[in-house]
Amino acid sequence: MIPEIGHFALILALALAICQGVLPLIGAHRNDAAMMTVGRTAVYGQFLFVAISFGCLIWAFSTDDFSVLYVANHSQLSLPAGYKISAAWSAHEGSLLMWILLLAGWSAAVARFSDGVPKALIARVIGVLGLLAVGFLLFALLTSNPFERLIPAAIDGADLNPLLQDPGLAIHPPLLYVGYVGFSVAFAFAIAAMVSGDLDQNWARWTRPWTLVAWLFLTMGIALGSWWAYYELGWGGWWFWDAVENASFMPWLIGTALIHSLAVTERRGLFKSWTLLLSISAFSLSLLGTFLVRSGIIVSVHAFATDPTRGFFILAFLAIVVIGALALYAWRAPGLDSDVGFGALSRETFLLLNNVLLVVATILVLMGTLAPLIVEMINGGKISIGPPWFEVAFMVPMIPLVLLLGLGMHTAWRKQSTGPWLKLLRLPAIAAVIIGIVLPLLFYGRVSLLLVVGCAAAVWIVITSLIQPVRSLRRKEGAAAITRSALGMSIAHLGMGLFVIGVTIVSAFGVESDRAMRPGETLEVAGFEFELREVRQVQGPNYSAIEGVVEIRRDSEFVATVRPQKRQYMVQKNWMTEAGIHPSWNKDLFIALGDQLGDNAWSVRIQYKPMIRFIWLGAFVMAMGGIVAVSDRRRKKTSK
Repeated sequence: MIPEIGHFALILALALAICQGVLPLIGAHRNDAAMMTVGRTAVYGQFLFVAISFGCLIWAFSTDDFSVLYVANHSQLSLPAGYKISAAWSAHEGSLLMWILLLAGWSAAVARFSDGVPKALIARVIGVLGLLAVGFLLFALLTSNPFERLIPAAIDGADLNPLLQDPGLAIHPPLLYVGYVGFSVAFAFAIAAMVSGDLDQNWARWTRPWTLVAWLFLTMGIALGSWWAYYELGWGGWWFWDAVENASFMPWLIGTALIHSLAVTERRGLFKSWTLLLSISAFSLSLLGTFLVRSGIIVSVHAFATDPTRGFFILAFLAIVVIGALALYAWRAPGLDSDVGFGALSRETFLLLNNVLLVVATILVLMGTLAPLIVEMINGGKISIGPPWFEVAFMVPMIPLVLLLGLGMHTAWRKQSTGPWLKLLRLPAIAAVIIGIVLPLLFYGRVSLLLVVGCAAAVWIVITSLIQPVRSLRRKEGAAAITRSALGMSIAHLGMGLFVIGVTIVSAFGVESDRAMRPGETLEVAGFEFELREVRQVQGPNYSAIEGVVEIRRDSEFVATVRPQKRQYMVQKNWMTEAGIHPSWNKDLFIALGDQLGDNAWSVRIQYKPMIRFIWLGAFVMAMGGIVAVSDRRRKKTSK
């Protein structure tokens, strides 16, 4: 009966979502307080029933209920208990239910923590979120029911995809989905503001904290997915420009632009039309990512649906949302012009340039992602756009962007005097150039123009991001301290600088060697000796593995022993690579065991990855900056 309870709870949630999507909008139009209040009650009810449904699915997995088709397809008796729980969101039906749960959670949070927002506006926001929930609940109930029965029940399941039997992949999807779904709140506020016509600075102030929270979760989700791909897939890279990776990256880029645009709208009342368009675009790209993952039109280790019916449903839903939102935007945009101006040298100018470059980067990524699909649909031909194209195209807007970051954060609003500005930034600029040349030359022995540009840009961001916090620490007694919002900005930019350092150094000085090795043989890579001591059989809870024992030495002194594996899982029988990694703060030594080549020889991939952990450290620091900015008490006070 538990699966039937879960299914019925989804139906009740749909009924409440319809109430949430209709009654508050009518109430706001009629200024009917009772109808607007019904929306909040419906939100809480919908969240409760979706949570019950999700709990029923977790129960079905944890009790090995193989009479449920979804459980039988994605679990197995010997699967470790933790992975039985994470298997609930490992494939299409369960991950869609998690999406619905998070949408209901975001809606409930908006209803609970928006007491200072005008009742009519928040009623419209709740109504828009309710309509979005109706679309996703219909999608689940009509095409993707996670509680569909299997008669007769299976004796054992088909097992969880071995790639997903990893702690990182248990955490990565929830974080990513919190970010994806969180942009629905910014979208809902934009639609509500355009419907009501109340597009003042308060609208931006109420929207910005929700957008920051969504952005920081998406940041952590993308970083965790990159880390998983690095150590789990056996290739040793951190970003492959896979279509599904890009599908999460594009909302992040637009979300970053949206946060900066909201800052201008909140502070100066400018960029209103730009901010609205970014709000629409961020959520639209989240829906596009959902379409790419669930439509079956792409092949990816991250994709998990091949049913074209589902793809058509999402595409139709995407079209309704985007066309409806853009039509409303076209109606309101002509009346959003502002008479307030700003100087050529001002924070507004740099934020505008920042947004333009982020949008250009997004368009380039979107073109590279969709072009192969469009060409195939038009003439049936196939083209491949891989990392080399993306890396060059993405670098074009990114180089000026990282250079502008350090300028913009120290520029005054409205108009900046040139003299004090140049005096403040002259020494950081000189230091960045000198360190950008010396750093690679001193530690790695060579330089090039692109390498110097990357290192200098990274150091430039790091130094300029520390100026305000250091000044605040050294301020005189009685002087105003740096605000949490400004501190969060500085921390996030510091994270970007660390990220750029990691990308630049590992791209320039990483070393890779693919060789055949026999037990007892030694290979030298980047000054380290790697000896394959033995290859042996080991047994895991639901897999058997071939494990290599590799001893690492430098100048004949012992460094570490790592144990890369090739695992074969009991049910699906496919081989999976588990890399052996010796980590340190300034480098990784990465070893992956490949196929047996005969004559007791094995294919072994050894990589030296200098500073690669700065990539994920930088992403984590960026997310921490978002947390600090969200905690700014001034924003809470001004919204009451």
